[in-house]
Amino acid sequence: MSTYPPGRYLGADGEVTATYRPADTPPDIANPDGGACHYLASGASTDGKFGLYRWEMGPGRSGPDPHFHRSISESFYVLTGEIMIFDGKAWVPTRPGDFVHVPEGGIHGFRNESGAPASMLLHFAPGAPREDYFETLADPARREALTDEEARAAFMLRHDTYWV
Repeated sequence: MSTYPPGRYLGADGEVTATYRPADTPPDIANPDGGACHYLASGASTDGKFGLYRWEMGPGRSGPDPHFHRSISESFYVLTGEIMIFDGKAWVPTRPGDFVHVPEGGIHGFRNESGAPASMLLHFAPGAPREDYFETLADPARREALTDEEARAAFMLRHDTYWV
């Protein structure tokens, strides 16, 4: 029998605490490939429970090669276009409505090879501070600092990213 976790909110009447982000809110960062990232719910805004981001990719080839995380799971929900997702064994073409969940330690990657824009939701649990990772890779000056092998290794370790 499944049970709910212990209550976290113990008030009697509930609270007005919802957040609203209109669909036309400008992205939080622009990516070099012509895409963007929208911080829908950062780990900081969810008290570390999860992070949710809308990831938009331009038509050029982009996305990370196979890697894994030790402390976070990652899930993908495709919104538009075709996105190739590495499931640990093979690159799988995914389309709108497809969902992929990768537990901690699961090898994965994603890329847009379609020649057309694509978008998806990225969900991390628990809510790690992924914003610095995204912002560093999107900023040419900050990314340039990662050409030094030692600096890159420290950056990836700090962001729980292990390449295979």
